[in-house]
Amino acid sequence: MNSAVALNEIYDRLLAHFGPQHWWPGDSPFEIMVGAVLTQNTNWQNVEKAIANLKAAGRLNPAQLAALPTEELAELIRPAGYHNLKAARLKNLLALIKEQGGVETLLSQPTMTLRELLLGVKGIGPETADSIVLYAAGRPVFVVDAYTHRIFSRHGLISEDCDYFQMQDVFMTHLEEDAALFNEYHALIIRVGKEFCKKSKQDCKNCPLIGLNCLH
Repeated sequence: MNSAVALNEIYDRLLAHFGPQHWWPGDSPFEIMVGAVLTQNTNWQNVEKAIANLKAAGRLNPAQLAALPTEELAELIRPAGYHNLKAARLKNLLALIKEQGGVETLLSQPTMTLRELLLGVKGIGPETADSIVLYAAGRPVFVVDAYTHRIFSRHGLISEDCDYFQMQDVFMTHLEEDAALFNEYHALIIRVGKEFCKKSKQDCKNCPLIGLNCLH
């Protein structure tokens, strides 16, 4: 089974098993951008609590967050963990948004330009940048994460020691370049990683990918 066939087989199995995931949750591109920063090293339930705090305080827009002292911002996003660090990272992202003339102007940049601008923000790495590019800007850039590495290395589609960009290249090379596909696929990977292909306790017997253990 070649890589393109294998990737499409995995996608079809996951979609048939879980159905559409409707990811990324967010009422606006800016909320998605904030969520992408807040979800670093935590689970989405904690991010939802932090975003709810920002909404309750009437602060979930660029101007209001920029005007908010970093210490107060940190307290509002405390549920997301690493709140002081993430407050600083959000402030760095807000500075880029202001520099570019607003969220809409920033997200309208050509895909690779947008990606490079985001990667130039202190505290934003490839996964966070690509999450913003895919989910907030709707561009066909595949997001990979720890779940991707775990699942696809276990199935032999990527090597144990491959890095972020090598993993990403596997998907970008062998799948149709489509933002909706990339969006759904990434969400499905997270779902199967959480429910079946766990870090230390796998449920291979009931996994929708059972039998797909000899991919090349």
